[in-house]
Amino acid sequence: MLLRFTKMHGLGNDFVVIDAITQEVQVTEALARRLADRRFGIGCDQVLVVEPPTDPNVDFDYRIFNADGGEVAQCGNGARCFAKFVRDRRLTGKHHILAQTKAGVLQLTVNRDNQITVNMGIPRFAPQAIPFQAEQAALLYDLQVDDQIVRLAALSLGNPHAVMQVQDVTTAPVATLGALIEAHPRFTQRVNAGFMQVINRTEIKLRVYERGVGETLACGSGACAAVVAGIQQDLLDSTVTVQLPGGNLHISWSGEDQPVAMTGPATTVYQGRIKI
Repeated sequence: MLLRFTKMHGLGNDFVVIDAITQEVQVTEALARRLADRRFGIGCDQVLVVEPPTDPNVDFDYRIFNADGGEVAQCGNGARCFAKFVRDRRLTGKHHILAQTKAGVLQLTVNRDNQITVNMGIPRFAPQAIPFQAEQAALLYDLQVDDQIVRLAALSLGNPHAVMQVQDVTTAPVATLGALIEAHPRFTQRVNAGFMQVINRTEIKLRVYERGVGETLACGSGACAAVVAGIQQDLLDSTVTVQLPGGNLHISWSGEDQPVAMTGPATTVYQGRIKI
């Protein structure tokens, strides 16, 4: 069959988006790997699937597959693309959209300037909720990585994040150290590894080695995790601009037990069909 798809990106973090409402398709891990393959498929960081709602109180079900085929619960840049996609495809005319994910119900708002705000939920810090092997929650943890000790924050925003502060993201060993942290055995479901450079209290630079993908040009949940970690360490104010290699995101968090808000763009690249 010919599968219709849309190629999109959020600040260079790119996606293949599948409408599973108006066409009959079941996206499996194997199919997601094939679609994400940059040599033999379409090529993307994640495959996003829009499905009819199983709960009448939400508008859609929303599934996310990493490039390695693994299904995950959260993707901030993907959520913004999801919101633009369902409106562009006339699957909804709403400006406020509710989508059911593995992490819970995602709240999305399409603003008048076409920027999209995502309610990313309340951060979780308990080690078992991340999940991360530690006796108790702490602002920073010491992690043995080969022959060095790395100090990092660990938290969950529906997916696991490790955030470490660096002097200069340009020279940070994202490819090597990021890969080691992503697969560290204390993160029992692997982790997204963020490298954060604090510019001032309202601005940071960030690079992220994403779980199951590698370094991407932008990671929305990673930007949220970095800002939350920075606020907790009294390095940042409650509203922060995050400079990622692909562009800027605006993150707000008012503190413990409050959700994180992320605002940024979403872009459609092209539409096509692929034989499966």
